[in-house]
Amino acid sequence: MSQATEDTNPQRAKHDKLKELGVRPYAYRWDRTHSAAEVVEQFDALSEAKTEVSLSGRLMSRREHGKTQFGHLQDAGTRVQLYLRKDALGDEPFERLGLLDIGDIVGVRGEMFRTRTGEITVNVRELVLLAKSLRPLPEKFHGLKDVETRYRQRYLDLVVNEDSRKVFVARAKLTALVRRFLDGRGFIEVETPTLQPLYGGAAAEPFRTWYKVLEQEMYLRISDELYLKRLIVGGLDRVYELCKDFRNEGLDRTHSPEFTQVELYQAYADYTEMMALVEELFRFLAVELHGKPEITFQGRTVDLSKPWQRVRFTEALAERIEADPLELSDKMLLKVAARFNIKVEEGTSRVKLLDKLFEALVQDRLVEPSFVMDHPKITCPLAKEHRDDPRLVERFEPVVAGMEVGNAFSELNDPVEQRQRFADQLARHEEFATLDEDYIAALEHGMPPTGGLGLGVDRLVMLFTDTPAIRDVILFPQLRVHAAPSGEGEPIAG
Repeated sequence: MSQATEDTNPQRAKHDKLKELGVRPYAYRWDRTHSAAEVVEQFDALSEAKTEVSLSGRLMSRREHGKTQFGHLQDAGTRVQLYLRKDALGDEPFERLGLLDIGDIVGVRGEMFRTRTGEITVNVRELVLLAKSLRPLPEKFHGLKDVETRYRQRYLDLVVNEDSRKVFVARAKLTALVRRFLDGRGFIEVETPTLQPLYGGAAAEPFRTWYKVLEQEMYLRISDELYLKRLIVGGLDRVYELCKDFRNEGLDRTHSPEFTQVELYQAYADYTEMMALVEELFRFLAVELHGKPEITFQGRTVDLSKPWQRVRFTEALAERIEADPLELSDKMLLKVAARFNIKVEEGTSRVKLLDKLFEALVQDRLVEPSFVMDHPKITCPLAKEHRDDPRLVERFEPVVAGMEVGNAFSELNDPVEQRQRFADQLARHEEFATLDEDYIAALEHGMPPTGGLGLGVDRLVMLFTDTPAIRDVILFPQLRVHAAPSGEGEPIAG
């Protein structure tokens, strides 16, 4: 806040006046007996017993009526009315109410009662300022509508937009449920390095940094896959990690360069067991979050109670383009993209061409929960060759309401073939291809048959909260550097 702003800021003037009067604008603590939600839930018992309650929260309205005032205190999304009387508070504390602003954080003590209009109210006998707000909140009737401002000042978004609060409360519950689900099935949660000497586990551009002490380039992980499979080699038969991954790529409705993923591996399993696990997990989340095995996403109702449909990648794409995509040259695939008006950048690899064609022509039509399975071998160097067709691998992607939410394999555990797959990628000059000698050395010690699964947590939250954009489920999404907030704006009306 600039000096000029301070000189004309009414909140700052009130702050200074309170200090002159010997009132501390920022308290050290407040002992509260109940949350606002608890006093609403327990109102009948509290009012009947005339129990004194102690609450705290943000002052969201205040209106004067001579020797009485009314206001609303907001605590974690629940509002309770305050009834403030001069004869209950005393002359000086009552007069000092005029130095309060909407947005100030206060503590109150008093008994509960219900007004003639039925509103649950605290008959306040003591009010203490806990933190003075020096900037106005957005005006309540219009709220915080500007999308970029909501992302940059998420704290204000959470104060004034109830829907945003609900999304992030649901997100916290969902991640806890995922952990509960996996813990209950014998998986153990582990941690692998975020900073890695060699990136791997996905075809993506990493973020690079320099490790001064080791004098070497390091990378933020794009995936935790190769480290988790090292743990399978070490005898930890069921492991998972819920972590941040980083990919130095674009932003859109379903992609963020910093995202959260849950990745798990189960020894002695294959991709069919991972499919069963996904079906069970999604039903579990739906019932726990919504009370039934059904969700609604962007106007589409999705039934999670039934077995998911199986959609074979090559067959489904062949049906749409009327040709076997594996038999077409890159030049022919480009012609197919042009025929369907699918924009493809010059130099796009064969792998990305196939993915783009499938996404545009098949995936977007998959409303019902589906497993897109048995991808071309070229698309995935870490998956086991398909037992019935050597051109394919045992891989699937879960797709719900047209959105892909994860990736799973029967994991390749043959070190000789794994080395060759890495070498083939390098020979094709595939972007961001690497050869991880340490990982191959781990495989050479023997990794049991293994099923692996990764799910994008942000996309899960989108689905289960009916939120259309990934940045609306990330508390602090990545944005361009922007000037600090000016503090200008209209306060909430009483």
